[in-house]
Amino acid sequence: MLAGDNNDEDVSLFDAEEDAGKRSNKTKIKHPVASFFHLFFRVSAIVVYLLCEVLSRSFIACMVSIILLLSCDFWTVKNITGRLMVGLRWWNQVDDDGRSHWVFESRKGTGKQQVTDSESKIFWLGLIVCPVLWVIFAFSTLFSFKIKWLPIVIMGVVLQGANLYGYVRCKVGGKTSLKNMATNYFGRQFLKQAMSKEEES
Repeated sequence: MLAGDNNDEDVSLFDAEEDAGKRSNKTKIKHPVASFFHLFFRVSAIVVYLLCEVLSRSFIACMVSIILLLSCDFWTVKNITGRLMVGLRWWNQVDDDGRSHWVFESRKGTGKQQVTDSESKIFWLGLIVCPVLWVIFAFSTLFSFKIKWLPIVIMGVVLQGANLYGYVRCKVGGKTSLKNMATNYFGRQFLKQAMSKEEES
């Protein structure tokens, strides 16, 4: 089902337009419950954060609600929705010597056919947009001097950022550096534009 630490043939993240011609366009959502909960906890945490002062005067109640939603989101995305929606999974394990090892896996072969374009888009959109919003909240908290909210916002950045980092590492391969991946991607885009300009002239 899932195998490998590194791989190059997994779910499309940055080069979706290149893979579009290689596979049939599947738009059916095969895991609607997983897709719902992939977005529910993370969007709920953001909504509660934004409306907290309107909904409740108790800072503690708001803080506990947001942290519970963020924790549920972290667990759900890491353990369930990534595996079902895009065939990726990551975790950390400590060996007998006390050293920490990160493990990144991707579904290969016939299992990849379970991934649909719609689910993949929902997964990556939710995974990328929400941590960006928490980073924006962190800056707005600092600039507005609402320091009491800073630990909650940092918790949002850390928990959702950890899932984003883990799944990007799954996508590009466990030992591939993100810097090399970005360089290769932008290099390919530059070559595409250069080749198209040559064909036009």
